Amino acid sequence: MKFLFDLFPVILFFGIFKWSEGNPEAAQALVSNYLSGFVSGGVVTAAQAPVLLATAVAIVATVAQIGYLLLRRKKVDAMLWVSLLIITVFGGATIYFHNETFIKWKPTVLYWAFAAALVVSQLLLKKNLVRTMMEKQLALPEPIWARVGLAWVAFFAFMGCLNLYIAFNYPTATWVNFKLFGGMGLMFVFVIGQSILLSKYIKDPDEPKT
Repeated sequence: MKFLFDLFPVILFFGIFKWSEGNPEAAQALVSNYLSGFVSGGVVTAAQAPVLLATAVAIVATVAQIGYLLLRRKKVDAMLWVSLLIITVFGGATIYFHNETFIKWKPTVLYWAFAAALVVSQLLLKKNLVRTMMEKQLALPEPIWARVGLAWVAFFAFMGCLNLYIAFNYPTATWVNFKLFGGMGLMFVFVIGQSILLSKYIKDPDEPKT
């Protein structure tokens, strides 16, 4: 449920974009009616409407996520605040300049923010954030935790680069598909692969691992 909760803005972005692609005139009308005051020049074409409408909904969804947690008096993760800041800045720029380049950079900036947070915590603050999140489920030696943390750093750095490659070498519709299914699929593969490696280590901690 938490996984779906975290993906809520991405799922809405995907759904609204796909609906807008199939109904460009309706999407253009919605953007003109509700977002024209936030758009430079106040005019949006039908081709620009899908990504602008999807971006606006994603911003609202992220705000709603945090509002829901605050109303329930639950802790708001620091990275959710970071996500709100990034999507507000880059999404807001996309809407104002009616330029999809900014929102295409958003996932990369978020991935690299995750990587930077892990590096700073592990190397400078001597605190392994991955261990903090997973140590209740796993008991591993400190050197292994360090490798796990660095593996996540490498994964997030790679995902940030891959997002830029897809975003600026393929049509926007392809990037939107990748943003949900590609990102989620690669995350799933990485987690499963790492789980298999860790399970082998736990079964036989003295066995050398490559």
